[in-house]
Amino acid sequence: MKRRDFIKTVAASAGLVYAATKSLNFLEEPATAKTNLFWLRHPHRKFNLLEATIPEIQAALQFRLITSKELVQLYLNRIEAYDQRGPNINAIRDINPNALQIAEDLDRERAFRGPRGLLFGIPILLKDNIDTADEPTTAGSLALQGSIPPDDAFITNKLRDQGAIILGKANLTEFANFVSSHMPSGYSSLGGQVLNPYNPGQLEVGGSSAGSGAAVAASLITVAIGTETDGSILNPSNQNSLVGIKPTVGLVSRDGIIPIAHSQDTAGPMARSVTDAAILLGAITGVEPSDPATNASKGKFYTDYTQFLDPNGLKGARIGIPRFYYQFLSPEEDSLVEAAIKKIGSLEAEIIDSTPIATAQELESDGIDVLIYEFKHDLNAYLASLGFNAPVHSLKDIIAFNNAHPEQALKYGQDILEQSEATSGTLTEAQYFQARATDLLLAKTNGIDAVMTQFQLDALLFPEDYGADIGARAGYPSVIVPAGYTKSGSPVGITFLGTAFSEPTLIKFAYAYEQATRLRRPPASTPPLPKDIIPF
Repeated sequence: MKRRDFIKTVAASAGLVYAATKSLNFLEEPATAKTNLFWLRHPHRKFNLLEATIPEIQAALQFRLITSKELVQLYLNRIEAYDQRGPNINAIRDINPNALQIAEDLDRERAFRGPRGLLFGIPILLKDNIDTADEPTTAGSLALQGSIPPDDAFITNKLRDQGAIILGKANLTEFANFVSSHMPSGYSSLGGQVLNPYNPGQLEVGGSSAGSGAAVAASLITVAIGTETDGSILNPSNQNSLVGIKPTVGLVSRDGIIPIAHSQDTAGPMARSVTDAAILLGAITGVEPSDPATNASKGKFYTDYTQFLDPNGLKGARIGIPRFYYQFLSPEEDSLVEAAIKKIGSLEAEIIDSTPIATAQELESDGIDVLIYEFKHDLNAYLASLGFNAPVHSLKDIIAFNNAHPEQALKYGQDILEQSEATSGTLTEAQYFQARATDLLLAKTNGIDAVMTQFQLDALLFPEDYGADIGARAGYPSVIVPAGYTKSGSPVGITFLGTAFSEPTLIKFAYAYEQATRLRRPPASTPPLPKDIIPF
């Protein structure tokens, strides 16, 4: 379509943008809807793939400025330029060979039937521990190289049903950082080392959802799914200046996801904006029979979290500051976080400073016994689900494979795998039950629950991802959002943490802060390619 025709089409459809977004269950506040209509109406504006949001891409697709097939190709161009060459970010482990054909099929469906939802025709990246029936799922392990699951994970299937394009799989810290106590974030024996696009080779990329984080930050993909057991969404989101949502355990099914521990595992969105993260979260929630933990979400989950995107969402909120966790910041990081607290206060939230979590110090010295015990049990169950053709069938097999290929598989050892294999795998040990009870007592009952009740808080505010451990042990949700950069360019975020199924509240807070600050900026190492910018 020529630019003049495009503008005429938009002008003739003045009310269509809002109607279309409503039909896609995207309820923007009026100011945002008007802004989106404004940029579509003005010929001096350009569509830029870099940092493009889901609503912006949907508007471009709706008005035929771009097709999903062209969109996929643009991302493939960026992957070739920046992931495989240039700074060699190495975020992508595998590209779906059918992605372009899937996109073309969806373009035809859009033309005849219209989109199914906001993710229709949108490319998405999955962390490579999430099952896809058309691509290998390896957790970054050489022992699982080429392992294709018999079916999709529950969340993969949900995304496909809504018309999302699974572009490929993201590299990760091997087995979600549960191989060796010496393994660096973002490394796996199969995928190699993922780099942080904000300072490739110098700044830690974070993990274990390293590839998901780096790919979204570098605009190699629109959004991605990560997983977290203890910081694996929040940490790379902090390191890559992203919005990450670590959901309540039970909000998102773990069916078809290579596990660490069912007490703490969850999948969640990683995005460049709160809006995109909210859209993606709504697409993957739901009760699922093979994951009993999701029964707790009945009547508490939403399929549309965009309804909670309120720019005034912090007004009247009581936000607690657990100062114990602020002692670990550098002076520069501390300055950025204090500025964020001040900004939140200016948005009419009530800052309740020095809200001590009585168990914080004890949790710092607590071990990972629960994870050690549950990993063998849960991983063996996952491997059994792969069937007889699986390359390995147990944790014992994986350890043996690694021992047989030490140069490739044991660069950093496998002490964590060996500790887990030493357990019975039956979860009947008294020490396991005691460890789990202690986790819940320290993190939940006498930790988060106690401080939030005592001070009547709506959320706790943590610097960067320092609240990840206590939230993970409690099974509680967190949302991290960019809060600025150090002078050297290292990203710094802040995390809102709440009690079970408080995602709507946390999204509201994160969105209000994001809209008032808009601090995220793209990494300099992965600038727009010539074809990324489309004039109209």
